Amino acid sequence: MKDFTKQLVLCAMCAALTCVLAPISVPIGLVPISLATFSVMLSAALLGPKLGTISQAIYLLLGSVGLPVFAGFSAGISCLAGPTGGYLLGYLVLAFVEGALYKKLSSSHQKRIKKSGVLIFSMIVGTIALYMLGTIWFIFVTHTPVSAAMMACVVPFLPGDAVKIIIVTILVPQLEHALGRFHQKWQTA
Repeated sequence: MKDFTKQLVLCAMCAALTCVLAPISVPIGLVPISLATFSVMLSAALLGPKLGTISQAIYLLLGSVGLPVFAGFSAGISCLAGPTGGYLLGYLVLAFVEGALYKKLSSSHQKRIKKSGVLIFSMIVGTIALYMLGTIWFIFVTHTPVSAAMMACVVPFLPGDAVKIIIVTILVPQLEHALGRFHQKWQTA
């Protein structure tokens, strides 16, 4: 039961982190720059594919029922059905893909440098999956040509996502260590 409680708390904390960071955004068109992907990447690395995805599903559920947790403090089902809905749903894909790759590949790479490389690779692959789903959705909803959609939905976000990947790569080993100590204390309590 203690593990279940810990998992529940960690999922809630990661969902809350996304709820706090996602509304902070810079509107640059139909798809705003936000800190949501930072939180999704961090959640996936720390929680793995299952719990990372659940944490982001909680975030999407909260936003879809009306809490203003989406970019620009927006909310509602209309956000999921609109031009950016594919990116919002893509958070589930990013969390699952990154979490699964990181969990599977890092178990065989214990050295920090190799493990950091695995994390970077996992985040890049997850982000590509997010971009694919989000951009296809955007094209379908807005009837925008592929090249224009890439310029509106992918290119402006690459530098920011690179910075997010670097920051998550720096934070994850320290947070994993702290969570490991928390887990040990939790089991002995």
